[in-house]
Amino acid sequence: MKLGDRLIDQLDREFSGDPWHGSPLVAILDGVTAHQALAHPVASAHSIWELVLHLTGWKEEVTARLRGKLAGEPPQGDWPAPAGRDEAAWRAALDQLRGAHEELIAEVRRTPDAALDGQVRDERNRPLGTGLAQWQSLLGIMQHDVYHAGQISLLRKALS
Repeated sequence: MKLGDRLIDQLDREFSGDPWHGSPLVAILDGVTAHQALAHPVASAHSIWELVLHLTGWKEEVTARLRGKLAGEPPQGDWPAPAGRDEAAWRAALDQLRGAHEELIAEVRRTPDAALDGQVRDERNRPLGTGLAQWQSLLGIMQHDVYHAGQISLLRKALS
């Protein structure tokens, strides 16, 4: 199996498939209402909605880096605020997350394995996650998703 195919397999597993670690992100978010997504059941922790926007921004950023963009924070910022407070705005945020995931998968599919072994366009900067091979950035976004999926799971438990 080619490297790109392996990366796509793992990206899809952690997002909506059958990951070895437990539930995928989509299942963890299933059934969350706008009211729950906005809540802050843990003092000083981000809300579920804020986490979804953060996840979306970084998926979009990794896609842009794969396309050759110089690294930086997502255009909307590291922790953007929700644009609305109702169910329609929450559904739009979830749709944007799914779209960002699908666009990342499409970009990995278009990228030759040799380019996935190639380095991103930047020097190493740990806070920004730059200066790695493209495949390392893709593994990093998977780890990022799983880390925040765990936080969302805990927030859901705190809400019940």
